[in-house]
Amino acid sequence: MKSPLTVLVVGTGGREHALVLALAAEEGAVVHAAPGNPGMAAVATLHEVDPLDGEAVASLAVSLGVDLVVVGPEAPLVAGVADVVRARGVAVFGPSRAAAQLEGSKAFSKEVMAAAGVPTAGSRTCTTPEEAAAALDEFGAPYVVKDDALAAGKGVLVTRDRDAALAHAAACERVVIEEFLDGPEMSLFAVCDGTTAYALQPAQDFKRIFDGGRGPNTGGMGSYTPLTWTQDDLAEVVLETVVRPTLAEMGRRGAPFVGCLYVGLALTAKGPRVIEFNCRFGDPDIQPVLAVLDSSLGELLAAAAEGRLAEVAAPRFRAEAAVTVVLASAGYPESSSKGDVITGVEDAAARPGVDVIHAGTAISPTGELVTAGGRVLAVRATGRDVADARATAYAAADLISFDGMQRRSDIAAEPLGVVEGASLR
Repeated sequence: MKSPLTVLVVGTGGREHALVLALAAEEGAVVHAAPGNPGMAAVATLHEVDPLDGEAVASLAVSLGVDLVVVGPEAPLVAGVADVVRARGVAVFGPSRAAAQLEGSKAFSKEVMAAAGVPTAGSRTCTTPEEAAAALDEFGAPYVVKDDALAAGKGVLVTRDRDAALAHAAACERVVIEEFLDGPEMSLFAVCDGTTAYALQPAQDFKRIFDGGRGPNTGGMGSYTPLTWTQDDLAEVVLETVVRPTLAEMGRRGAPFVGCLYVGLALTAKGPRVIEFNCRFGDPDIQPVLAVLDSSLGELLAAAAEGRLAEVAAPRFRAEAAVTVVLASAGYPESSSKGDVITGVEDAAARPGVDVIHAGTAISPTGELVTAGGRVLAVRATGRDVADARATAYAAADLISFDGMQRRSDIAAEPLGVVEGASLR
């Protein structure tokens, strides 16, 4: 594939904005986004296309003559958008509809893990209240109940309240009930071309809405990297015990996995155990990882899309840290307040080492930046170490305000190895 690249990023959120920033930073790169958001408009050309409409995305990619399409969110991938684009002869970083079932169905994911010998929690797939009750009693408290379908990162309930667990199961058509994995959680992203995989630097995501891991589960309220408290060879261990066996199993099933395999892990006393797979980069946990990436993201994703990942070097990372703090709207995660005027973004973004990443924003009829989703913005900062990056991120976040703004004050706080993943998240 030629260099520099012309790339189309599909999606509207913080993950896609972070990808656009990393791709646009490469010399000569031309970046388009569909439909994008106001933050992306500074470095990419936006196109009003429904990300779930495969034919529309494919037609746009062909008309623009792009070298690569990067599908960011899970919903278009599960809907088969990548298949439609590939059928038009355009390289795509993102799995097929069949391979995206690793996220689209928790039951399918567990089936693949079992066949591949991947270390994970014991589980039962349930479709009736009686099955759910039996599974809860089998595994005991804390209870882990996962909606089998896509739920934007919010379909998991971990609780000691059996009645609450039963109610969550009853609200879902099908659920996966698992044993609880005790230990800190972390995220590892594997860039895959169907057979070869490279791991990105691990990160950690803070899921609950309030400090100390309290309150409802969210899509993620902040994240950081590196994880200095983990074993040095963790990424290679996960590649060997989780990612490569999974790629081999998906290949045997005739659904090779091309794209990002997100591995959510619990670092238990018995070693790393998989909590879940996702079929795309996590948000916000990919944001700090991309901030310290020191090699070409475009080259990496293009090589994966074309099945030649082994021909390019493994990704490199700077000896720095990055921290992302999410600013959410009033009512999130149960609801969101839209149309609230946002101030201070330019001042925050002007701070050295800071990016303000848009996740749920819009431009009002009067030209003001306003809230348009649950997670509105993410303030990302780099630094010498995690403490330095954290201080910079929060100082910049202090400059931004909008009515009802919610944020956690303990993202990447000391002690870094003791996080809510070890509690009832």
